[in-house]
Amino acid sequence: MKIAQVSPLFESVPPKAYGGTERVVSYLTEELVRQGHDVTLFASGDSETKARLISSVEQSVRDSALDHSWMGYHLIQMDVLAAMAEEFDIIHFHTDFLQFPTAKYFSTPHVTTLHGRLDLPYLVPLYRHFDSQHLVSISDSQREPLRWANWLATVHHGIPDDLYSFNPDPGDYFLFLGRISPEKRVDRAIEIALRCDRPIFIGAKLNKAEEPYFKEFIKPLLRHPLVTYVGEVGGKDKRELLENAAALLFPIDWPEPFGLVMIESFSCGTPVVAYGHGSVPEIVEDGVTGFIVSNQEEAVRAAMHIDSISRENCRAAFERRFTAPHMAANYLEAYRRLLAT
Repeated sequence: MKIAQVSPLFESVPPKAYGGTERVVSYLTEELVRQGHDVTLFASGDSETKARLISSVEQSVRDSALDHSWMGYHLIQMDVLAAMAEEFDIIHFHTDFLQFPTAKYFSTPHVTTLHGRLDLPYLVPLYRHFDSQHLVSISDSQREPLRWANWLATVHHGIPDDLYSFNPDPGDYFLFLGRISPEKRVDRAIEIALRCDRPIFIGAKLNKAEEPYFKEFIKPLLRHPLVTYVGEVGGKDKRELLENAAALLFPIDWPEPFGLVMIESFSCGTPVVAYGHGSVPEIVEDGVTGFIVSNQEEAVRAAMHIDSISRENCRAAFERRFTAPHMAANYLEAYRRLLAT
């Protein structure tokens, strides 16, 4: 099958550090290539892939998010794709709704995976206007605000089964990985760890827009001797942190569309303590791969009893549900359904 994968340009594919959407695009692209499909990846020029790479910008544009120059590069990307559209059997977008005004005129079947939150008011008229566009959700809960939209499938993320190593004998620290932002609630994670008298490592990306929040609410918490802030991490550092953690703390305060770090954690055998918002009940098997909680008291009790969760069961759940081949198989089934319509 000739498949185009269209990635956002904010990070390379895969990203050097933080970047969930581009990471998933990479895992899917490489797995489809491994299975013998003819894949073209539309992404920034600093991406690394075994697919054919088409770029509209030499470097990822993460630093241009505030000056809006990223829009120009994405418009170029869509125009280049439009000129090539008939080369493909199917086009798979991961670029939110940027392509809708152009893609609606394509004769080539196409589908868009939505990677973000969908509970924002302006999205209702937008998706009603472009109601012919086929959509894929990354969790069933993500669909809730737009249940009437043109959904083709729900496909959970997957990662390569050899990306992380199973570790049956972890350290004693807790871990927070993600972004420094009010909805990710690193402050809750620190409180949980300190009340359990456990060290906590914080590997987190800090956007410029969140710097005032960080300085006022988070930076003072980092002075405690049990708290280690390591900043944005990726590659070997991220792998070592996940593989050796006693637990991943995921105390979110927003409708998480998926939460890639949870399945990365499972792949190491590391259980998760998570607030039950958004996708969490779909991803975490309560009492099997971690604990789902609704407040800080429950979170502290869960973290204190995290050793009751079998790390072997966490790894087994990952292999059963969240590998890259499993994700690719589900996308291929969605492609075939679309091509049959």
